[in-house]
Amino acid sequence: MPQCGFVWPGRTSFLSDPALQLVGYQVHFKELSAGLFLFNHGCGTTLSVQAKEFQDLYSGPMFTERLTGTEECQGSCLHEDDLRLCPAKCECAYVREVLQSISKWPKNESLTEYKTIR
Repeated sequence: MPQCGFVWPGRTSFLSDPALQLVGYQVHFKELSAGLFLFNHGCGTTLSVQAKEFQDLYSGPMFTERLTGTEECQGSCLHEDDLRLCPAKCECAYVREVLQSISKWPKNESLTEYKTIR
């Protein structure tokens, strides 16, 4: 059971929550959609959401070759707290784009009340 008692009605309200901060990404090389986006919430909990829940935020090219360990790879996926874009034409590159979209997601400062589960 999650430690955070807050409930968001959907992804937009989740990402718009000013108490939510994207802090990392845990790659899952065998199945990229199973990678985890990590968020800290103002309640003190770190939440993880599978990458597949955000895949539709990307509309660019999907590359099929993974370049991890090659000269083209900057190694961003190997460091959980590295949220930078990746210029490589790598199958992991779309995740880096999604990280940017999420980190720039507009926060709704008027959201001060949350539905809690207790």
